[in-house]
Amino acid sequence: MEDLFARLERTLNPELPSLTESQQTLLQELSIDENQPGTILRDFQTLIDSLQPNGVEVSSVNNLLPLKVLSELNSCLSHPIEIKLKRPVQKSYPYINGLYLLLRSSGIAQIRSQGKKQILVLDAATLQSWSNLNLTERYFNLLEAWLIWGNNEILGEHQDSFGNLFRCIQLWPRVPDKGLKSPKYEHQHDISYYPGLHNFALLELFGLLSIKHGKPTEGKGWRITSLQRLPFGDAMLQLLFPLGIRGELQDEVNVTFGKLQSHFQPFFPEWEHNLLVSKQGFTDGIYIFKVSISKAWRRIAIPAKKPLSWLAETILDAFDFDYDHLYEFSYKDYFGRIIKIGHAYMETPPFADQVQIGDVSLEPGGKMTYLYDFGDSWKFDVQLEAINPPDNKIKKPKILEVHGNAPQQYWSEDDE
Repeated sequence: MEDLFARLERTLNPELPSLTESQQTLLQELSIDENQPGTILRDFQTLIDSLQPNGVEVSSVNNLLPLKVLSELNSCLSHPIEIKLKRPVQKSYPYINGLYLLLRSSGIAQIRSQGKKQILVLDAATLQSWSNLNLTERYFNLLEAWLIWGNNEILGEHQDSFGNLFRCIQLWPRVPDKGLKSPKYEHQHDISYYPGLHNFALLELFGLLSIKHGKPTEGKGWRITSLQRLPFGDAMLQLLFPLGIRGELQDEVNVTFGKLQSHFQPFFPEWEHNLLVSKQGFTDGIYIFKVSISKAWRRIAIPAKKPLSWLAETILDAFDFDYDHLYEFSYKDYFGRIIKIGHAYMETPPFADQVQIGDVSLEPGGKMTYLYDFGDSWKFDVQLEAINPPDNKIKKPKILEVHGNAPQQYWSEDDE
């Protein structure tokens, strides 16, 4: 990846651009509030308020907002849009889709299971940290939530290798000084997929460009007729360009805010503090998992300090499977990102023998998929039922309950 970024840097701009004097003045004189440089803070607060007091039930697979919430929320935003779709979904409303991305990637909201229901709720500790920030700090922390931590898997989409900042950098030269016009739907087709409509919506909400809307055609959704770069957007992208091209902001597992602070604080000295995200790192205790395949299930207890590979082997023991194949755990973490942890012999980390159970960012009710044997693809559903207090009497994995007959791992003609 570093070699690719180095080649792009040399190809796109051997001498990386610097801010002009007028751009420096523009940034230094800007006072960030709920309406400038864009309405991101006002609209983000509207989304937060919509989850009060008990959260909202979301879809079971991608955990997205339901139609009844989307329509009402759209009418409350600073940029309500017409879509004329019979069966709209969250991505049909790009402003909401973008705001939802920030809500999850910031950690201010999380998914909790209530029986079979998935509920999007506000995290009290992270929300309190957000409330303690001034408007400038909120603006730039949301900017990081988008450009650094805004994994598109949160939206149920594929995450490419470059991320949202690189997408915006690629877009910027395609918008001429006089603006980019889209007289027909066909002209906005390409930008709908790259950088994506939700990224266009966020570019406007952050005050980087302006979008002119048109009347939508029945069944075709949001209509963009023109895009116009704004002077503030030019200045911001000028600062962000070298960071994105060099790959300096590639995301990590643990979300920490303030990565852009040293670059922007000279222009915005009000940026002193950052959002503190709760519930990251190791959680001690005895983890109780219910592991199911077909109609059979097993309940397993395992100490938090044991590696995930021990859980993998215990599952195989519980269902009378051998150890002869590779495996992979996958789950959505606290932020909605898909995390994959594989067998020690796989090529890409993290590896199950190096990750402790207590490092897996699941809440009780959360689920993992344990894929064993990539040829036969045995898929076990692994649900975390509880995290009990540490117990010195339980020093290794323990099978607590057995229900149903395990499927036969290997089939032969003699079994007919």
